[in-house]
Amino acid sequence: MNLLKRITPLLVLAVVLGTAGCNPHSSDAAINSRVKAAIAQEPGLKGTTVWVSTDKKVVHLSGTVKSRAERAMLISVARGIEGVQNVKTDLVVEAAPPKTAAKPQQKPAVEAPAKQEPPAPAPHYVAQGQPLQDTGR
Repeated sequence: MNLLKRITPLLVLAVVLGTAGCNPHSSDAAINSRVKAAIAQEPGLKGTTVWVSTDKKVVHLSGTVKSRAERAMLISVARGIEGVQNVKTDLVVEAAPPKTAAKPQQKPAVEAPAKQEPPAPAPHYVAQGQPLQDTGR
């Protein structure tokens, strides 16, 4: 009984100190939920799909975003959440499509005639019994 009286205050103290660090504001799951909720509520981030994970109070954002401004806004929102110590990102900004003016397809006004090969020289026939003459070709 004497031992129980001595140990009880120590057990109570251990339980109180053990639960002091387990408040909902500091757990990774709570931080993760608050970051996701903040992203969903941010008007400039409507329609944005990113993955959020939290480990040891470090938020990790990954996915594809439309612009650098959207990436910066996501990082800012995550940093603003209570309990976040750092934000790491693997956010990739989509490549913008090339800005070229569409040119209409036009046919040439006059089509050039196809190139023709010059005709082959006609063969020279010699009648039987006639001498071969030099034609100069």
